Amino acid sequence: MDEPHVLIAGGGIGGLVLALTLHQIGVKATVFEAVRDMRPLGVGINLQPNAVRELLDLGITTDDLDRVGLPAREWALVGLNGKEIYAEPRGLEAGYHWPQYAMHRGQFHMLLFETVVNRLGVDAARMGQRVTGYKQLPDGRVTVQSENAEGGISQVTGTLLIGADGIHSTIRAQMHPAQPPIHWGGALMWRGTTRMRPIRTGSSFVGLGTHRHRMVIYPISHPDSEGFVTVNWIAEQTVDASHGWEKSGWFRPVEIDSFVHEFEAFRYDWLDVPAMLRGADIAYENPMIDRDPIPTWIDGPVALMGDAAHAMYPTGSNGASQAIVDARVLGQSMIEHGVTPAALATYDATLCGPVSELILRNRGAGPFGLLDLVDERCGGEFDDIDSVITADERAAFMADYKRAAGFAIERLNAAPPMIAKGERAAAS
Repeated sequence: MDEPHVLIAGGGIGGLVLALTLHQIGVKATVFEAVRDMRPLGVGINLQPNAVRELLDLGITTDDLDRVGLPAREWALVGLNGKEIYAEPRGLEAGYHWPQYAMHRGQFHMLLFETVVNRLGVDAARMGQRVTGYKQLPDGRVTVQSENAEGGISQVTGTLLIGADGIHSTIRAQMHPAQPPIHWGGALMWRGTTRMRPIRTGSSFVGLGTHRHRMVIYPISHPDSEGFVTVNWIAEQTVDASHGWEKSGWFRPVEIDSFVHEFEAFRYDWLDVPAMLRGADIAYENPMIDRDPIPTWIDGPVALMGDAAHAMYPTGSNGASQAIVDARVLGQSMIEHGVTPAALATYDATLCGPVSELILRNRGAGPFGLLDLVDERCGGEFDDIDSVITADERAAFMADYKRAAGFAIERLNAAPPMIAKGERAAAS
């Protein structure tokens, strides 16, 4: 029989982690990526402890991660008047067995890509090949069709196909042709980075404002020789969504002066937000978008993962983390069921329902729902937060979100490895 071969449409974070996972368990994998040359694009992301655990189990070290980011020490919410609503330690300082990392998305992506090439070989990543569709064969295998920049068409047949091709997934569109269009709830995000002095602990994730009008701020580099760090920021504002997203582009450069006036009031003794925004070299505008949940992520020998399966609002900072977990659950399922549709069915049964619920929870502001509660009760301005919302209520709200997102500390610390050292996929 031919060697099992998994085809992966998309060389983003999820697709690359899946390729590394399959290599770890002895399964041949090929990644098809539309861009010809991988480049470090994007700004900041957070990786929760559950995802960092999986990276370490793949042999990616904390030294590797420290080259592209730094461990997060604190997660905090702050009201419109600059006063603290809630704060908690994160990662190792919270008692997790694994750190949480804030990092430059593009640099992390390049780390994964280089690791794939080093471990699987340069031929494992077929660059400049955009997967345009798939066909299930009578023998149970699947053929993918891809197109290069010149319009040339090629076909490759494999055992399974995993669609890791993002929010605009071609694989998902074929699997669910009646799916509704991309969902926009009316929030605009402006994103950028600024070199500045760190705030609070020096490695704090800070949410500031209300659900309708807020900032998210965290460093993505260790301090340089002068004590400065690269701070990732996201400025958000909810506008009228009744007409949908009408501007061109989904992640387009904009002038900072086009939106900084919306945040002029965000000035405090510990942070001057307008000055931080004006200190950036460039800013990008994009709508906060997701897709409605779908009833299944599988179609026989084909499965979806990452944003192709569950594009969600970034309010929980767990989109990249969930893509990593997807990859590891797929690998875990193949250890039990082999490189088979049965493995994909187990993966789907494990994750599709709970993650679909998380998509909807994030539409409700995710962990930033605390800002909503404070806004409803006092307009975001207060002298004593305990008189607005009790400490127990705040802690319960956050614990509930962590359980839903898969990084509740007691459960995660007690869980055995998803893939133990030396485990291999079962014979198909």
